[in-house]
Amino acid sequence: MPLPRPAAAGDGGGYRGPMAADRLVTERLVLRGWDAGDAGAALVAYGDAEVARWLTPTMDKVGDLAAMRLLLQQWVAEDARMMTPAGRWAVELRDTGQVIGGATLLPLPPDDEYEIGWQLQPQEWGHGYATEAGLALARWAFEQGIEQVVALVRPANTRAVAMVRRIGMEWVGETEKYHGLRLQQFRLRPGDLTAPPGR
Repeated sequence: MPLPRPAAAGDGGGYRGPMAADRLVTERLVLRGWDAGDAGAALVAYGDAEVARWLTPTMDKVGDLAAMRLLLQQWVAEDARMMTPAGRWAVELRDTGQVIGGATLLPLPPDDEYEIGWQLQPQEWGHGYATEAGLALARWAFEQGIEQVVALVRPANTRAVAMVRRIGMEWVGETEKYHGLRLQQFRLRPGDLTAPPGR
């Protein structure tokens, strides 16, 4: 469950243009940019120890609403400097507009790779939302000409391993190349997509 993290201005792996996917709509979800008003819902995810323990790079859970607001402001500012297709999205339920967590597609130095990630509120686990959000981001990346996306998962995170396999990601191997951690690396290419849009 990679953590949204800072990206340098202009760090886009050679892809041009500012972040353009303001909204990605699936069968049950809307992925859209964060705003300060999302702090309460975001804190339910990023302030939960069970979510924080799986994040890469390592990060403590967000302590309170004020800290969450500051972090969201930072992410919004950084997104404005990111190059397509990179970005961070709030994940909301399409029917109700309730924010249930976040999803990311971020540059992964030093290889010009893009890392896909998701961070959902624990009460929303097990409904297929991470799979749906992950597929939406992968399709968005492929539409922008990205040849593959990767996911980095802590070895003990069996739930995340199952999720990346559900969207058709292939296990590449263990690596210590990223985030100063030993991680399982998975990749997805356009021909690997196994699920229909929105599921």
